[in-house]
Amino acid sequence: MNEPYDDEPLPPSKSSRKRDAIALQKLGERLIGMREKEFKTLPLPETLVDAIQEARRLTSQQALARQRQYIGKLMRDVELEPLEKALAALTDTQNAHARLRK
Repeated sequence: MNEPYDDEPLPPSKSSRKRDAIALQKLGERLIGMREKEFKTLPLPETLVDAIQEARRLTSQQALARQRQYIGKLMRDVELEPLEKALAALTDTQNAHARLRK
């Protein structure tokens, strides 16, 4: 029979893969909405930068939806830890500036 061995990890479920894909798309949407000055400080590959800049240029909702999916696909190949650290640092800086303005 084809029983999996106990020490072999199970492949991720379809639901898990879909949640991961949606999370990457949402991160891509956050990158699309960032200010250009902050966006340029992030450690991103050139193909992803180009795709995000293209998404900013698009006006058609359908084209933008396809571009967001493409960005999510490109994000699978990006090392997320340095990106998340850079985004957290930007958020901390923004929060510090907001506190100073009060």
